Amino acid sequence: MSDQKRLSEGDPAPDFRLPDSTGTEVSLADFRGRHVVVYFYPAASTPGCTTQACDFRDNLAELNDAGFTVLGVSPDKPAKLAKFVADEGLTFPLLADESREVLTEWGAYGEKQNYGRTITGVIRSTFVVDPEGRIAKAMYNVRATGHVAKLRRDLGV
Repeated sequence: MSDQKRLSEGDPAPDFRLPDSTGTEVSLADFRGRHVVVYFYPAASTPGCTTQACDFRDNLAELNDAGFTVLGVSPDKPAKLAKFVADEGLTFPLLADESREVLTEWGAYGEKQNYGRTITGVIRSTFVVDPEGRIAKAMYNVRATGHVAKLRRDLGV
């Protein structure tokens, strides 16, 4: 693997401003003072990404009640995200990083293993950002299935 960037606990969370599924700009700084779960996924409406998004949707009330806001980020266009939100009844913001700049800055885009081959793409990753804007938890190469349940256990939610 290359020496691509990875974030660790205690690092400042790189700020971003990205359009959501409606085209409205969303900035990480907008959530300062709150805990935020930022998860990066490869593509809307694919089986694994749908499983993961629906798990977040189904656990959103408990996460919100525990003080966690959820944001999903992918390289999809806002229109594709809007269809994904409508098709799956998603109730949290999905953000479009078409340039992959934010994905790269967070270490969620780069070389990864896929069926024994090294490819370049989105590395399914989840981060918890504390109210001061620092990384409280950094998880790379997470599995789509069961990830939200593990995250809830780790967060005590």
